[in-house]
Amino acid sequence: MFKLFGGKKDAVTPDAEATETATPGQEQAAEAPSEAPRAGLFSRMKHAVSRTRETLSAKIDDLVALTRTVDEKTLGDLESVLLTSDLGVQTTAIILAAIRERARHQAIEGGGELRQLLKAELRAILDAPPRPVLTAETPVVTFLVGVNGTGKTTSAGKLAAWYRAQNRSVLLCAADTFRAAAIEQLDIWATRSGVEMIKTRQGGDPAAVLYDAASASKARGIDELIVDTAGRLHTKSGLMDELEKMRRTAAKLIPGAPHEVLLVMDATTGQNGLTQARQFTQSAGVTGIILTKLDGTAKGGIAVAIARELNLPVRFVGVGEKMGDLLEFSSTDFVNSLLG
Repeated sequence: MFKLFGGKKDAVTPDAEATETATPGQEQAAEAPSEAPRAGLFSRMKHAVSRTRETLSAKIDDLVALTRTVDEKTLGDLESVLLTSDLGVQTTAIILAAIRERARHQAIEGGGELRQLLKAELRAILDAPPRPVLTAETPVVTFLVGVNGTGKTTSAGKLAAWYRAQNRSVLLCAADTFRAAAIEQLDIWATRSGVEMIKTRQGGDPAAVLYDAASASKARGIDELIVDTAGRLHTKSGLMDELEKMRRTAAKLIPGAPHEVLLVMDATTGQNGLTQARQFTQSAGVTGIILTKLDGTAKGGIAVAIARELNLPVRFVGVGEKMGDLLEFSSTDFVNSLLG
């Protein structure tokens, strides 16, 4: 028996000449995401976090195997393991404090129970951030924001495909008119996912193309309008003002829009990305996170740090380069994939 401290265990305005609709290829030629059963989704999540699991789960196994008593030294070693998985100092401290508090009231018997307590704490943190109550009216407007290089435009295309798999009609809006080739890239994703796209020329007014996209969504009875915005830093006041103009334009046409503002983050940047995201969310009205490249890092614990330190839910995770490699985030699947 392993025991820890405690006692006995108890039971804008439109620019009509600037925009056009990009028509995708035939529906039957579109690449659709796989509609895997629940077990398949868990398997894909487990594969995506395999590098983090090697860091976290295996080292926890080593911890409990090397000692007959889970004591303060063990917890100190556990702290180091959690930090190497990029949970962050604050989040790690909160988790360990909760485990110690539990230990004061009833014994923790065995490494298996310690693992279950850790899983419960991780799930509680991931499930704590509030989620926006989405309007029942359509279209639902989602802005994708973030810095360049995080996979924002790719995520817009994958998100369109994900909604199509939920039997939702989708329209893409190419409002990143600043970055060279961004419109062409999103056009390719629109064709692959079998949805239409409203676009303008490079350098055009993003609020104008959004106006046209919102108008088209209402006229066509579209369920989901996904808006790919220009990559920006919170310190770029001109681009942040542009984003605010887009918010006003959307709200003028569609009540409550944008209903979601998803910040696209690159999981491989770890705590560095978190620092940038913390400053960004204060300016952009972010309601949730798309965490990309989760399969390419051993720092998957950043998902927990995001939930705790930004008080934002992780809504989707990118686990590969294919159309279907965007998964709706499940705290249960994520934690079970990390710790078994």
